[in-house]
Amino acid sequence: MLGEGILKGMAETARNFIGSYHDPERLTTVEFPEKRIPAKQNARNFPFLVYDGVDPDMGLRCVACQICEKECPPQCIYIVKDAAKKPDYLGKMQFQPKVFDIDVSVCMSCQICVEVCPFEAIKMDTDFELSNPDRFGGLLQDKHRLSRPNEYYHKIHPTEASEVDARLAAEKAKAEAKARADAEAKAKAAAAASTAKPANPPQPATAK
Repeated sequence: MLGEGILKGMAETARNFIGSYHDPERLTTVEFPEKRIPAKQNARNFPFLVYDGVDPDMGLRCVACQICEKECPPQCIYIVKDAAKKPDYLGKMQFQPKVFDIDVSVCMSCQICVEVCPFEAIKMDTDFELSNPDRFGGLLQDKHRLSRPNEYYHKIHPTEASEVDARLAAEKAKAEAKARADAEAKAKAAAAASTAKPANPPQPATAK
């Protein structure tokens, strides 16, 4: 029949329209901010810095390598490396950023900084309520505002955070095993050198 497809389309549109008022499966909106829909695990908004332990200064994973600053397309990341190494939360001496700023008014949430970071130090947050009356200073976040504990990372991205922790633990175990093997090899070499007999000195030639 002529126009049958148009009538079917209009009927489907009407069904969806009416159902959006009473069908729970079609209620795609909520009364925000009184009601909130939990963010998906793969949601992303702006970056944040991950730290381990309880002290954000000592536990910051970032070592100020500045790779993210160089790779950032809109150039919204600004890093100044500290002049001296400082102990991290495990006591290991590491370089840390003296300044780490991100201008979220420029950031385009591309996640390139996360992909290029070799230390799993920067991740994407799901928080989107960043409205601020100060469009310049209020949207320029320093390392203290950017720092979040690893527990927060597990809260918003549990699957990804667990995979990262497992990978970091495996890398740490591998490095410790290599360090132990090197130490044992050096100890054996030193022991062998101390027990080895000194070579006989050459005898002087006698005159005939």
